[in-house]
Amino acid sequence: MSGIKNKILILFAHPSPARSEVNFPLLQASQQLEGITVVDLYHEYPTFRINIDREQQRLREHDVIIFMFPLYWYSTPSILKEWQDLVLEYGFAYGSEGTALHGKTFFCALTAGGPESAYCAEGYNHYTLKELLQPLEQTAILTGMEFWAPFALFNARMAVEEQRVSPHVADWLRLLRAIKTDRIDREAACRMAILNKDLDAVIREAQ
Repeated sequence: MSGIKNKILILFAHPSPARSEVNFPLLQASQQLEGITVVDLYHEYPTFRINIDREQQRLREHDVIIFMFPLYWYSTPSILKEWQDLVLEYGFAYGSEGTALHGKTFFCALTAGGPESAYCAEGYNHYTLKELLQPLEQTAILTGMEFWAPFALFNARMAVEEQRVSPHVADWLRLLRAIKTDRIDREAACRMAILNKDLDAVIREAQ
């Protein structure tokens, strides 16, 4: 664990990982790095009976929490909503004594089926990706976590055909390594619309 300053927890939610052309390669790449815990929620909880104590302990043990998922109807897949409803309890995640998540970092790594141009006031989705994630941002605020811009891939259905998966995975691994070694410009990570739009502006070079 030498050099690791931030322990990362990735909560992966994809109901059909065998059909995933982007999220699953990101998952597999993440599993190869030291200092990262990857939880496949659909695999671990096929009946949605989430072990609240186990999940809360995982949160306590990590510094950075990442939701990894395909955007479904402008939100997360259902198991991530179930996870939030059960795990982020009053007295644990919020309330006068619910301080377990204070000071941690939270962001989403996601794929969107539509092109980036669709995610704006003039596009057919009418809102930016960051605007659509505002319920999760407010969750971070309520629980005392710092909320970063999403790491996102647009037009994911065409990513394999357009040979964008490998570069996206490479950018993901670069970001994870920078997070682990605490080389992130946090102000930029919060301010940007999409983290991977300009990783050079987010990642500080190693000294």
